[in-house]
Amino acid sequence: MMSKYLQSITSVLKLATVSCLPLVSVLAQESVRVWEEPLVIPTYQVLAPEPNPLFYAGRAYQGAKGPIYPYPLIDRLTDIKEGKTYKAVYLENEYVKICVLPEVGGRIFSAVDKTNNYDFIYHQHVIKPALIGMLGAWISGGVEWNVPHHHRASTFMTVDYTMTGNPDGSKTIWVGEIELRHRMKWIVGLTLHPGKSFIEVTGKVFNRTPYAHSMLFFANIGVHANDSYQVVFPPGTQYATYHGKNQFIRWPIGDRSFSGIDYNGVDMSWWKNHPSPISFFAWNYEDDFFGGYDHGKQAGIMLVADHHAVPGKKFFEWGRGSQGEMWDKILTDTDGPYLELMMGAYSDNQPDYSWCQPYEVKTFSMYWYPIRQIGTVKHANQHAALNLQVISRERVRLGINTTSRYEAAKVRLTEDGKSIHTQTVTIDPAHPFATEVALRRSIKEENLALSVTSSDGKELISYRLLKKEPGPEPEPVKPPPAPQEIKTVEELCLTGLRLEQFYNPALEPYPYYEEALKRDPGNVHANTALGILYCKRGMFQEAEEKLSRAIERSSRNFTSPKDGEAYYYLSVALRAQGKLGSAVDALQKAAWSSAWQSASYFALAELECTREDYANALQLVERSLTTNALSASSLDLKAVLLKKLGRHEEAESAANVALAMDPLDFWAANELYLAQSNLGRTAEAAKELTTLNTTMRSAAHSYLELAADYANCGMWDESIDVLSRLANPASGKPTSFPLVYYHIGYYWAMKGDAEQAQKNYKIASAMPPDYCFPFQMESVEILRHASAMSPYDARAPYYLGNLLYDYQPEQAIKEWERSRGLDSTFSIVHRNLGLAYARVENDVQKAVASLERAVACNPKDPRLYLELDQLYEAAGAPAEKRLALLERNQECVLRYDDALAREIGLYVVVGQYDRAIELLGGHHFHIWEGGGAIHDVYVTAHLLRGEERFKAGEFRDALRDYAAALEYPENLEVGKPFRGGRFSQIYYFIGKAHEALGNRDRAMEYFRQSVEEKHGWSEISFHQGLAFRKLGREADAKQLFDGLIKHGKEMLAASSGLDYFAKFGERQSQSLRLAHAHYLVGLGHLGNGNTADAKQEFENTLRINRNHIGARAQVRKLER
Repeated sequence: MMSKYLQSITSVLKLATVSCLPLVSVLAQESVRVWEEPLVIPTYQVLAPEPNPLFYAGRAYQGAKGPIYPYPLIDRLTDIKEGKTYKAVYLENEYVKICVLPEVGGRIFSAVDKTNNYDFIYHQHVIKPALIGMLGAWISGGVEWNVPHHHRASTFMTVDYTMTGNPDGSKTIWVGEIELRHRMKWIVGLTLHPGKSFIEVTGKVFNRTPYAHSMLFFANIGVHANDSYQVVFPPGTQYATYHGKNQFIRWPIGDRSFSGIDYNGVDMSWWKNHPSPISFFAWNYEDDFFGGYDHGKQAGIMLVADHHAVPGKKFFEWGRGSQGEMWDKILTDTDGPYLELMMGAYSDNQPDYSWCQPYEVKTFSMYWYPIRQIGTVKHANQHAALNLQVISRERVRLGINTTSRYEAAKVRLTEDGKSIHTQTVTIDPAHPFATEVALRRSIKEENLALSVTSSDGKELISYRLLKKEPGPEPEPVKPPPAPQEIKTVEELCLTGLRLEQFYNPALEPYPYYEEALKRDPGNVHANTALGILYCKRGMFQEAEEKLSRAIERSSRNFTSPKDGEAYYYLSVALRAQGKLGSAVDALQKAAWSSAWQSASYFALAELECTREDYANALQLVERSLTTNALSASSLDLKAVLLKKLGRHEEAESAANVALAMDPLDFWAANELYLAQSNLGRTAEAAKELTTLNTTMRSAAHSYLELAADYANCGMWDESIDVLSRLANPASGKPTSFPLVYYHIGYYWAMKGDAEQAQKNYKIASAMPPDYCFPFQMESVEILRHASAMSPYDARAPYYLGNLLYDYQPEQAIKEWERSRGLDSTFSIVHRNLGLAYARVENDVQKAVASLERAVACNPKDPRLYLELDQLYEAAGAPAEKRLALLERNQECVLRYDDALAREIGLYVVVGQYDRAIELLGGHHFHIWEGGGAIHDVYVTAHLLRGEERFKAGEFRDALRDYAAALEYPENLEVGKPFRGGRFSQIYYFIGKAHEALGNRDRAMEYFRQSVEEKHGWSEISFHQGLAFRKLGREADAKQLFDGLIKHGKEMLAASSGLDYFAKFGERQSQSLRLAHAHYLVGLGHLGNGNTADAKQEFENTLRINRNHIGARAQVRKLER
C-alpha cells in the first residue's frame, strides 16, 4: 500500500508534469539564451556615501578586521521606496532561468526551477538595504559573492560583467572586479548548458600583486525558509562548529548549549528549531555536497563541489523568534524569512583564510541545481541527487533527481551487493523518480545501497547507508597567550603569522615577531615576516633592513637558502627605493627557488621592460609561465611584449589566450585592441575598444590599475593613452577624478615633458576632492612628485595623507598638516587631523580643536558632530556643553542616526528623560548587524525615569516605565533576544515597584525571574544580586557582588579592548575600559554595603569618564 508521503509526491509530480511539460518541451528545442534587459524593482533609497574617509580604528567585522578605506561608508538608509531601473542579465535553458544584477554586486537576484516554478534561490521583490555589509548597505536574497572577505566591501556596488557563448552551446555570464583593499581580482562565471539543470559556477581569484595575501571565497546562497525547511549536511557530518571554531556540537541532534542556546536533544537541521540568529559550519572534509529542502513544497537546492578545494559548508539564519521577525521586516517587505547556505572555497569558516601567493590564480567549480519530490538527500554529485531512507523495518524510500535526461536508466537497490529491487526508468530534471520498496525484516540497514546507471552502463551515482561510529570531538581554537608567555621562537612566529593570515582585530602580529627577535635577533622567519609587513606599508628602508638580516642568517657559510622568499621580498624593497641593480640580483637569487620562480621572472621581465629590452623580457615572461601557466599578469605581459617586438598576430593570439582565462581582463582586452589596430583591422579594433570601454564603465580605479600595469613596465605612452580615455573621452564629459590627472602628469614627467606634467597637476588640484581615496602604493611617489612640482597644491598632500594613514600614520599627519597650511578652509583635512591627533598622538585637546575647526568649515556635515562629540567625551567635556552643540545643530543631527543617538544619550546623562524618550519614539533608526546600543539607551531612559518617579512615590508611573523598558519598539530595529538582553535587570525594578505597591507575590515572582538567567559580569549582575537579597539568598547575592569586584579588577589589569573571537564591534578605548572597570568594582562594593569604597570607585569612574550614566546616577544616590 502506498504511503501518504509517496501519494503526496505522486500527486504533486503529476500536477507539475501536466503544467510544466509544454514549456519544457518547447524550450528543449532552443539553445541556451543569455541576454540583458532593464528590470524595474521597488527600491528603498540610499543616500550619498559618506564623504569623509573612514580609517581603521580597531573595528571587528565578521570576526576579522573591518577596514572601510579606501571605500566610502554607505550607511545612510531611508524609508523612501520607489521603482528603480536596473540592468538585468538573464541566462535560461529548458530547466532553469537565472537573473543577475551587476549593479548590486553582481549577485544572482533570482533562480527559478521552470519544471515546478520553484524559486530554488531566494527571490526578493524589493531592494531593501540594511546595515550588514562591510561598508554598510547590503541586501538579502539571491547569491552574494564574498571574496576576499565575508560580506565583501563592494557587495552593494556595481561590478564588471560580460556575456560569452561557448563551443558546446552553453552560455556564461561573467561578473567580477579588482577589489581595492588588496588589489586582487575575482571573477565568477555562471554557465547553463543545453539539457542540464545545474548552474556551473566557475570561480577565479587572481593575485595581481607582488605580495602574498590571504583570502576566502564564500558563495552566500539565500533560500526561502519556513517550518518545513531542512538543511542537508552530508550524513557523515558528526559535528558542527561556530565562527572561529571556538566551539563544537554534535550534528544533527545537539548534545549541549551552543552559542548561548540549549540545543540538547534538538534536531538543528530544521529552520524552525532555532530561536535566534545562529551559524553552523559542517565539520566535514569528506563529502562534496550539501543543500536544503522544503518538505512542504517538496523542493529544494543541491550544492556540489570538490571538497578538497571547496570545503566550506555553512548555514546561517536569523531564527524564528522576535529577532528573526525584526530582521525579516528590515530586509524585505513581503518575501518572508530566508536562510543562507554558504559554500566556501579555500576556506571552511568565517574567519578562515588561505594564502594566495604573488601572481597566483586560484580556481574552483561548483554545481548548483534544484531538486524536487525526493525528500532529504543522502548523496549528490554533478549528475544526480539521491535519497535512500529506511522508513520502517519493512519499507525503504527511494528518491532520485538527475540533472539531465536519461532514458532506460537502471535504478538498483541492493543488500550486501545482492539486488533487492531493480527498475528501468526514464528520468530527467522534470521527472524525478520516487518510490517505496518492501524489505525483509531481517535486513541490516548498513548493508543497503542504491545506485543509478545510464543505459550505456555508466554509474551516475551510488550510495550506501552509513552507520559511522562517533568520532573524536575536535579541539576548539584558543586565543594565543601573550608573547612573553610563549615558550619557543618558532611558536611566536607561527602565532604572528596566523594573526596576519586571519586579519585578527584584537591582536596585532608585531609584538609576537618582535618578541621572537628579542630572543633571537637573526631569526629568519621573524625578520622575513616583518620585512614583508613593512613592504606592504610602504616602509621599504625598514623592510630592506629586516630582509637583509634574514638573508644574512640563511646564507651564512656561503649557503644557498632552500627558500627564496626573503630574496624575493628584498627585491621588492630595493626596487621601490630605486636600487634596480641590486633588485635584479635579489630576484635572480630568489628564482633559484622553484616556489619563487614565476613571481621573480615576472618582476625581472618588468625591469627589463623599463630598459626597453623587450626580447629578453619576453624570455623572462616565458620562464615565468613555466611554473605558473595560469598567471594572468604574465599572459598579459606576453601579449604586450609580442606587440613591442612587432609580432602582432602572435600578440593577438596571446591576448585571446589571456581573455580565455579571464574574459574581464582589461589588460588583455586593451592589447587585443592594439594588436587589431596594428594589423590594420580598424573596424574590428574600434569595436573592441568600444566593448572594453563599456566593460570598464568609466570606473576610475579600473583605468588607474590598467595604467599602473603599463607604468610598472616603464610604458608611459600606454599609461597615458589608457587614462586619456577618461580625461579626454571621444564622447561624454571628462572625468573629474583627481588621481587620473595626477597619474597622467607623472607619466608625462617620466617621459621628460615637464610642461604636460605641470598642466595635468594643475587640472588635478582643481578637481573636486569628493571620494578621492587613493589605494595604490604607486600613488605615493606620484603625489610626492606632484607636490614637489606644484608646491602650492593643497590637495596632493591631503590625498597622500589619506593613502598613508593606515600604514604610516605619523607621515600622514605631516602631509595633512602641509595641506592645512596651504588651504585652511577644507573641513576634511581638519577632521582627519583631529582623529589622528587623538588616535596617534593621544592629544585629545589638540584633536578637539581640529574637529571644532572642521565643523566651522562645514557645519552641515552631520558626521562631524558625531566625531566631535566622541572627542568631547574623551576630553571629559561636560555633558551640558556637548548637548548644547548638538541642540544648536538639531536639523543637521537629525539627518544622521549615529549623531542623533549621541544626543539622546546625552539627554539621559543630564536627566532629561522625557526629551530622550520623545526622540527615541519619533525616529526610525537603522542599526548595524551586531549593534543595538540604541535600545540600551531606550531601556536606560525608562529605568532612570522610573527611578525618579519611584523616589517621588509615584509607584504606578514608575511601574509603567519599568514595564516599557521590556519593550522592543519596531522603529529601533532591535528584536527581542531569545536570551540575554537586560530582562534580569528590568525584572528587579518591576519587582521593586510591585513590592512598593503591596503586591508581594508578584514582586517575588519578578525577583525570581531576575535571577533565572546567568549573565556575563555587568551592571545586570548587580541588580541580580539585589534580587537574590530580596529573595533571602544572601550567599548568592554576595557571590555576585564579590564577582563584580574581582572581574572589575581583572579588567583594570587587562590590555585588550576586544575579544579574540569578536565577530563585530569597535576596539574600546583604554580610558572607557578603565572607567567601566572602576564602575563594576564600585557596584560590587555597593552591593556588599561598603558605600565609602563604592563611592570612591564611582568617583574614579567619573574622573576618567565624567559622563558615565551609571556612575553619575549612583553618586547622586549616595550623596542624598
